[in-house]
Amino acid sequence: MSEEQSETGTGWPQPAVPGRPTGPDPRPGAPDSDEMSPLSPQGEPPGRQSPPDEPDAGDAVTVDLSSVTAPAGAEQTPPTGPAAVARRFTSAGAMIALLLGLLGFTLVVQLRTTSTDPTSAATRQEDLVRIFSDLDSREKRLRQDIEALEESQRQLRSGEQGRQAALQEATRRADELGILAGTLPARGPGLSVRFEAGSKPISAYRVLDAVQELRGAGAEAMQISGGDGAAVRIIASTYFLDGSGGDLVVDGRRLSGPFTITVIGDPTTMATALKIPGGVAASVAGDGGNVIVEDREVADVSALHAPVKLEHARPVS
Repeated sequence: MSEEQSETGTGWPQPAVPGRPTGPDPRPGAPDSDEMSPLSPQGEPPGRQSPPDEPDAGDAVTVDLSSVTAPAGAEQTPPTGPAAVARRFTSAGAMIALLLGLLGFTLVVQLRTTSTDPTSAATRQEDLVRIFSDLDSREKRLRQDIEALEESQRQLRSGEQGRQAALQEATRRADELGILAGTLPARGPGLSVRFEAGSKPISAYRVLDAVQELRGAGAEAMQISGGDGAAVRIIASTYFLDGSGGDLVVDGRRLSGPFTITVIGDPTTMATALKIPGGVAASVAGDGGNVIVEDREVADVSALHAPVKLEHARPVS
């Protein structure tokens, strides 16, 4: 094998490549080879600008990405920078202002709610008048009781009249307790309250409402009588039940209508309590009945309640 075959590595001689001619171009009018050299800055033909210098590997390259448009379907990256920060601050400020406004409105409503009394605001004017009248009546009775007790105290301290005053005081207290217990008759100014049935019979709870209203207005003694004249004393333990045919059962005794309650107390205060709007008279009228209230200068409560026989309690001397 020859040296040429060894140099190519294939065993075949390497074909000869025609070399580039050197020297001036023999063609007439041809430009000088130095002028056509790409390394010569003067070799550029007229009208052609040289390309911009390429940056070196070590120089920093700045690219403006603001004008680059993302392709369709690609995810949009949220904007960053001062504009985005200002937008976030603007949204947060609006939310904080809204929350502060709601908090202020809630505080104002709460203050207005707590500054007013809901019970008094919801009470009707007629009910307030009745409550004030009852309070005035109770105040007068309490003042009278205070004066009577103070007078009894002065008499008991008077020395030789003390024993007689104590006996009189004990007798008076026994009479009062007897009237309240229904074991003694009573007489004094008061009212006569008559219940007349209409399309519906007079129910037991209507009569009970009347008794409660009279007690609240200062009634001291009461009795209820039926159409046949039978009467039952009304005390703290008296109960009322509906009977057959429109009758009324009071403490186990049957009464037929119409029913009449005789009560001793302040006539004006008790009449006002019965005639308030939405009260006993209005309720009975709503059922088709009627309530007739008459003043009595002297009302007699003569029905008596049998005293309860005590089995375990004994008086202490």
